[in-house]
Amino acid sequence: QVQLVESGGGLVQAGGSLRLSCAASGRIFSNYAMGWFRQAPGQEREFVAAISGNGVYTDYADSVKGRFTISRDNAKNTVYLQMNSLKPEDTAVYYCAADLRAALTMSNILPKYWGQGTQVTVSS
Repeated sequence: QVQLVESGGGLVQAGGSLRLSCAASGRIFSNYAMGWFRQAPGQEREFVAAISGNGVYTDYADSVKGRFTISRDNAKNTVYLQMNSLKPEDTAVYYCAADLRAALTMSNILPKYWGQGTQVTVSS
């Protein structure tokens, strides 16, 4: 079992930045690929970014490439999502996810473990 707890969401103006954190516990963190997903009101949950267990491989949705950066600190059992140049369309609940499968597949799978989500609101 893996427990995930997100933090760092909030209200920010368009063009601003936020950094989300996700603290993991329960199993060997470095064994798990980690990802971020988001869900806006009335829309389906969508993939945002993923990172491999060793941090070498990353993957991003086209909509966030060049603006968001995923990283991890295995010593702290934490994964981060640095979000820059935020747009109103980035407004959503952001979820952290973990899975033993490869990070580069995370955009096409339903990860096994999920956090409770953190709200990000970008005002225009």
